[in-house]
Amino acid sequence: MPLVAAAVCPHPPLLVPEVAGAAAMELDDLRRACDVAVARLLDSGAAEVLVVGAGPQTRRYDPPFHGSLAPYGLPVEVAIGALRPDSRPELPLSLTIGTWLLGRVRPGAAHPVPPVSGMYALARETDPAAAVAFGADGADDRDWALLVLGDGSACRGERAPGYTDPRAEAYDSGVARALADVDLDALLGLDADLSAQLQVAGRAPWQALAGAVRAAGGDWRGELSYHAAPYGVAYFVASWERA
Repeated sequence: MPLVAAAVCPHPPLLVPEVAGAAAMELDDLRRACDVAVARLLDSGAAEVLVVGAGPQTRRYDPPFHGSLAPYGLPVEVAIGALRPDSRPELPLSLTIGTWLLGRVRPGAAHPVPPVSGMYALARETDPAAAVAFGADGADDRDWALLVLGDGSACRGERAPGYTDPRAEAYDSGVARALADVDLDALLGLDADLSAQLQVAGRAPWQALAGAVRAAGGDWRGELSYHAAPYGVAYFVASWERA
């Protein structure tokens, strides 16, 4: 199962400058970190890219991939692939932001841009074992890379969507360490109930990543390039590559 690289990014609508408006510069560092992580993923030598993120239900999306930011104040649609005349935006927020990120980045000339062969949404309530099994299914026998979209807790302050929860900072710090160290056990051990209480959108996608890497085997190295909680929501950007 030749997984060769993975990137982890968050999926806030405000990542898109046109949605953020005058506040766009507040997330410039996050935007740059995402661009670098996605460029490294696309320049990994993978033959194809799969994308996984949170969604209202678990399902696969096949190309062409079509999402819209209209629910977040920007009447702009994003797509990968040639749209059919009857195509309608159907991607959830996480995969819409993933599509937007992939459309922004052009890697260096070392390798051709690999195609995005599939996008997957995992429901927030997905059982950890099911998330791991999903990641372990992987792709075909070609080298592939995985883009993972997921936010941390949304309970990091009085202005946070989930207000303040004293457990949130420790939870997010644990995720940050796991992403930096490629600690599969830590990610697989994330508690589904606690994650739901802290309004974590990334738990199932992160566990799918851990399942994919465990199934792939080999030695891996990780780099955490962003960890902060602007607006009371924890965001992480990380790159994983074979050592």
